[in-house]
Parts: sequence; C-alpha cells; structure tokens
Amino acid sequence: MTVLEVGINIGMKNLVDMKYYSSSDKILNPNIRARFLTGLKDFITEIFDDKINVISLTDFEIICYYKMVQIASKVDNKPQPLLSFAIIERGTNHRFVKRHLKEIISQFLNDYALKDIFSKEPKYFKKFLPQIDEILGDLRLKLGDRIRTIFRD
Repeated sequence: MTVLEVGINIGMKNLVDMKYYSSSDKILNPNIRARFLTGLKDFITEIFDDKINVISLTDFEIICYYKMVQIASKVDNKPQPLLSFAIIERGTNHRFVKRHLKEIISQFLNDYALKDIFSKEPKYFKKFLPQIDEILGDLRLKLGDRIRTIFRD
C-alpha cells in the first residue's frame, strides 16, 4: 500500500513531479502525463458528465483529484483543472489517498498565488516537495521501508 509517484498539473502543464519508487522502467516526460490526464479528465467530463477518479492498470492505479481554477483578472480566461495525481500500488485505499491529494491541492493553493501557478515554470515549485512528503507521511514508503524506519530510530 504505497504511493509510487505523485504530481500536480495545471491544465496540460506539469508543475510538480515526485517519484518515490519507479512504476515503470520507461522514462515518461511529466508534461506528456499531464496532457494525458487532462485530456482524459476532459473526455470523462464531456462524454459522461462525471469526474476522473481512479484509472486501473494491471499492477498500478492512478488516483486523481482536481479543482477548477482561473485568474479572475483575465478577460477570456477559461477555468483550468489544477489536478493532483498519485500512482499507487494496487490494493492501496483509494479514499485514503484521495484525501491526501485534496490536502496537497489545498496546501498548494494556500502557498502559491494563482498568477504564479499559471505562469511559473516547474522549478519554481520545487520548495513544495517537502510539504508533499509531510502530507503523505508513511504512504510514500513501502512496507519494508516503513519497518526499517521504525527500527532505525
């Protein structure tokens, strides 16, 4: 029951990408993942009038949570999804992970102005990574690593 990767996207752009364990040997550009998840969110909303929640794969699942945001001062500004996602091992509690993703988005919105979220490059948000670690806590550790941390202290 582990979070392998976690990230935050605004629309089609990746802002934060954190790997705890590899979910694949292949290297995937975080912006490709951002475009895929946003496209899938748009598809589900358009076709099924529903929200993206869980994407199930053979060995992994992707949990998503998003909040629509926009900069109020722009004239023809459409809301964009500020989407947090977690790639998890199968069997990890979806609701528990989603609760953490909501907290990540809430904290991210508290820490950064919408203007910065829409305009800054990913390196600007690197200082948010320790907060993600804190929010996820032991969820980011595999069972063996959790046990080692108990006996190490």
